[in-house]
Amino acid sequence: MGVGCSSSLPPTVNNPHCSITFPHTSAHTNPTSNHLPINWLARAHLQKPTKSPISKRLFTLDSARKTPTLKCGRTAQMEIEGGSDSKPILDLHSLDDNLVQKMVYDALVWSSLHGLVVGDRNVQRSGTVPGVGMVHAPFALLPTVFPENQWKLACEVAPIFNELVDRVSLDGKFLQESLSRTKKVDAFTSRLLDIHSKMLEINKKEEIRLGLHRSDYMLDEKTKLLLQIELNTISTSFPGLGSVVSELHRSLLKNYGEHLGCDVNCTPSNDAANRFSEALAKAWIEYNNPKAVIMVVVQPEERNMYDQHWLSFNLKERYPFILFMTQPLTLKNPFNTHNVTMIRKTMAEIDKEGEIQPDGTLLVGGHAIAVIYFRAGYAPTDYPSEAEWRARLLMEHSSAIKCPSISYHLTGTKKIQQELAKPNVLEKFIDNKEDIAKLRKCFAGLWSLDDADIVDTAIEKPHLFVMKPQREGGGNNIYGDDVREALLRLRKDGKEQNAAYILMQRIFPTDSATFLVRDGSCHKDHAVSELGIYGAYLRNKDKVIVNERSGYLMRTKVSSSNEGGVAAGFAVLDSLYLT
Repeated sequence: MGVGCSSSLPPTVNNPHCSITFPHTSAHTNPTSNHLPINWLARAHLQKPTKSPISKRLFTLDSARKTPTLKCGRTAQMEIEGGSDSKPILDLHSLDDNLVQKMVYDALVWSSLHGLVVGDRNVQRSGTVPGVGMVHAPFALLPTVFPENQWKLACEVAPIFNELVDRVSLDGKFLQESLSRTKKVDAFTSRLLDIHSKMLEINKKEEIRLGLHRSDYMLDEKTKLLLQIELNTISTSFPGLGSVVSELHRSLLKNYGEHLGCDVNCTPSNDAANRFSEALAKAWIEYNNPKAVIMVVVQPEERNMYDQHWLSFNLKERYPFILFMTQPLTLKNPFNTHNVTMIRKTMAEIDKEGEIQPDGTLLVGGHAIAVIYFRAGYAPTDYPSEAEWRARLLMEHSSAIKCPSISYHLTGTKKIQQELAKPNVLEKFIDNKEDIAKLRKCFAGLWSLDDADIVDTAIEKPHLFVMKPQREGGGNNIYGDDVREALLRLRKDGKEQNAAYILMQRIFPTDSATFLVRDGSCHKDHAVSELGIYGAYLRNKDKVIVNERSGYLMRTKVSSSNEGGVAAGFAVLDSLYLT
């Protein structure tokens, strides 16, 4: 998850490393440098802008209370950048409390009826038994305003990032060399690299490659640039619930549009769950074994199971006819039960039940596995024993389609993200110069800790940077004064430990008043948002079968919070209101 704060890098900054040029560039800028010129800090706007006070009012729902009389809220106007057209947007400061209470009540009912739910942490069995201990997923009451031109840019680059991941994954030498120093100081990355090395040694080819990715962005307030926070290649969560919350907001805008002064057509529909399900189904077709199943690799107690079950529901209920009409002729009778079966297994269960047949087929509990869809395996906590590591190696050895393969997984690490942002590196993988320019436009500043100048700058002005380890899932990054302390400690311990982290420019998006709903209660606060664009990529040898943008995820958090993961408890699910 990304970072956010209430100040930003100044518009006078020049960052040749990212190919982002601002006015009044220093004459001392080195176009081949891998970091920002040091004098940009002297010009940085370090003051936080004044925030208009927002009273945090808790709205407690009382079903016995008389339905409030709805009052119209005032609307504000925001012009589309570069044009004179304008669309109405909601002014939350003017909303009547009774109207908000009514919308919250309706939203909670809608969420319960439409599956916008997660497991309740207070109920022990909620992570293992479906239907037990359900609670609504945390959500923003109304969608977040977002510039339509930036939305279009994020959608446009999604297929380019998909192609980039695939091409980088095929360069085993690049992955191994780029992560070689990280391997020495990061035990988790080292184990992943060991598996990758074994696949290189036996010349294991992944002829059918499936990627379900998500590229996360924040819109920088001062520069108005959409900057990438990270590119996720494993366990990209919330395609299911992200799609549902978009429909919740469309329902609220439809029902309360005349009171809110908003247009439901400004909130785009979100088909992430459908697109991911379709990509998994098409991968199943390419595997070409009608008796095989799709296996979801899950954590032992998964309270976010319903997000995953949306995909299995789609495969069972929506895609049999599509698969029947598009199946290869060699599949004479692909459906025994008129659906594609999805099974769920933990890594420990895979170690216990799994075996590979002589032809490479992976059997788990007697089921032949066509596609392995990882919703676990991205963090050290997913490998509490050697059993889980044996399972990961077993799956990589098999002929099943891995989503992601070990090489796709490594391509999504923070260190590879930083390497790709170096000058002339993208050119090794992408031929089209216009595509390269589009990708670079999204890159934030990224640096190795071997860069002494930028480390000195980060020690002096730590609030302008984020330190990131090679971890996913939220709660791992280092911010503020902790950046200075961590860098000083690493400098004392020696350079080898530097490879465990990268430094990233901190992005400062605009904060705005937002109603956040969690545990049945609603409060208004200053919040910032992060946009994730899903991408699906499927290739069989030289044939690209799927390469597309596949819906989106909007996450919103209070601006005082550094971290932003929904499952980790920092953020709420949200959607877009395009202006």
